Amino acid sequence: MKKTALFLSLMAALVIVVIVPDPGFAAKSACINCHRNVTPNIVKDFLSGEMGKNGIDCSDCHGDGHTGSGDVSNVQLPTEKTCQQCHEDQYDQYMSGKHAVAWLAMVAMPKTGIQPHAYIQGLKGCGGCHKVGVRDEAAKADSRYGSPCDSCHTRHKFSKAEAQRPEACRTCHMGFDHPQWEMWSSSKHGVIYLTEGDTGRAPKCQTCHMQDGDHRVMTSWGFLALRLPEADEEWMGYRATILKGLHVLDPEGNPTPRLDVVKAGNLVRLTSEEWQAERDKMLKTCSKCHSRSYAKTSLVNADAMIKEADKLMAEAIEIVADLYKRGIIEPEEGKAAYPDLLTFYDARTPVEQILYVMFLEHRMRAFQGAFHMNPDYVTWYGLAEMKKDLVEIKFEAERMVRESQVM
Repeated sequence: MKKTALFLSLMAALVIVVIVPDPGFAAKSACINCHRNVTPNIVKDFLSGEMGKNGIDCSDCHGDGHTGSGDVSNVQLPTEKTCQQCHEDQYDQYMSGKHAVAWLAMVAMPKTGIQPHAYIQGLKGCGGCHKVGVRDEAAKADSRYGSPCDSCHTRHKFSKAEAQRPEACRTCHMGFDHPQWEMWSSSKHGVIYLTEGDTGRAPKCQTCHMQDGDHRVMTSWGFLALRLPEADEEWMGYRATILKGLHVLDPEGNPTPRLDVVKAGNLVRLTSEEWQAERDKMLKTCSKCHSRSYAKTSLVNADAMIKEADKLMAEAIEIVADLYKRGIIEPEEGKAAYPDLLTFYDARTPVEQILYVMFLEHRMRAFQGAFHMNPDYVTWYGLAEMKKDLVEIKFEAERMVRESQVM
């Protein structure tokens, strides 16, 4: 009798578990039941992630306006503020970092407005990576992409473990102007990671740029490796020329309205204290594996590569600027008579096309390779290519001058 009673008690408990589902599952069951047929892999991802396992309801992120096939347009797409509801600290960190201003930095470029819609708002070009930034309501409505957070925590699993792997950064941090994946993965740091796995012995992207999980991704030099003020007068001269080439300074060296755009996009470090704070964070990280003196020397040598690249860059800019001064190249309407590096691939003359590649591809590789411990990128993809660019710019400029004199 005791065994029978025990058996019946266990069966009753099992029936209760089966009949009375978990409240979290009950809340989302209507969405789940439908989407198992409509988007089965989304359901699979969601239920395998921590949000799905912990009873988060689909409506918590997507609202409750969409309940069937007839009102799909009512579904809400989450934004960074949706994620903020549960992840306040990470939201605050993200908002103070450079990822948050990625969309602003893109739309601030002078030629973004003439690009194909699919390229920017359709997220098939620049927009595909810059969506990691905060967008205004018009931009959100135009592409209906959703939260920038899922650039790293891919939906609908939103895996923290996935976002902690360097491969998560690879989609955007590779290629023409910022091949961090290629540089890091073929450095000694990356080789150790790729041969041993994620053992903790070698630093990965998150080790250096998201210390202790901090979502405020920031570097001392910034994307374009520019800072003000600069104590080295010679280097400051090179930098002033580059800032003129960015039209942040006018040809006479005076600030322009574009300086405000550069400030808003966090593209330049504007105080020595701001720069030093980020450098100290990096030194602390490097010193977990290396002596502080070794780490400091390595970083200072990388700084020196920026100066060498800037020297070549400034000379090239001044050669093209002279073509404007001579009237051989006419300025665009409303622009100063000076080359504009931020026109990128929409530069109007072959010599300016070479200049843009020198700036955005080869200069970037010369200094980024130094910080990512990849001497081959510094040399053959960076400094050597800059020297080649400079030779081509000189010859092209001389040809243009000769032809102008004949005419």
